[in-house]
Amino acid sequence: MQSIYDRIESLIKMRGMTKKSFCEKLGISTGNLGDWKRGKSTPSTHKLVEIASFFEVSLDWLILGKEQEPFHLKENTGTYEWDDDGPPLSEKEKEFIKEYIDFTRYRKMQSDGE
Repeated sequence: MQSIYDRIESLIKMRGMTKKSFCEKLGISTGNLGDWKRGKSTPSTHKLVEIASFFEVSLDWLILGKEQEPFHLKENTGTYEWDDDGPPLSEKEKEFIKEYIDFTRYRKMQSDGE
């Protein structure tokens, strides 16, 4: 079974990056990356969100290796709609998604500006 580190390593390779450039881009020490590889520690929740956003993968996949079922989130001038036949989202869940989208945009603007 693949570990979180294995999935991160495969994403780094797929992106054609070096581990050093990945660490520099995301503010991770190479020592921490080595600890993740050896299983001494795992990335913090905050770092996992950053890594998933950077590589545009789901947290489910990054953490568990689990493929996400397809769904669409429509944005319409600040209004977000869940485009799925599943159960409706609570207001708290909708707010979390809005915050995540805003965070992702912020990270993208930061990386585009460098």
